[in-house]
Amino acid sequence: MPQVNDPATVAELTELYLRYEKALCENDVTTLDELFWQASEVVRFGATENLYGIEEIRNFRQNRPTKDLAREISHLQVVTFDDQMAAVTLEFQRTINGVVRSGRQSQMWYRFSEGWKIVSAHVSLLPGTP
Repeated sequence: MPQVNDPATVAELTELYLRYEKALCENDVTTLDELFWQASEVVRFGATENLYGIEEIRNFRQNRPTKDLAREISHLQVVTFDDQMAAVTLEFQRTINGVVRSGRQSQMWYRFSEGWKIVSAHVSLLPGTP
């Protein structure tokens, strides 16, 4: 049975996630790229795109609009399994073209020899939000 939510591992992943969030809102493509697994197997499903492999993710990040990136997060939950795998989930609100939208995000992280990396990510906007 894996050890779930070791406090030190949860703290480590929470700090990494907050680093990711800061990079996301500031469009720090270098840091975002560093936090993702550098492999063809990594996946990121976005609000409007399905990206397979680090090259597609990198290309998207380098070419996406940089307006209205700031967002407020809530319900951040980090669940760790031993010190090898973690799930990060949250809800967010973001203003897009002057309209506040609500969404959710989930990420799977895995600890490789070089450190923690996002191996799968999903972002979606809730329908019907104003």
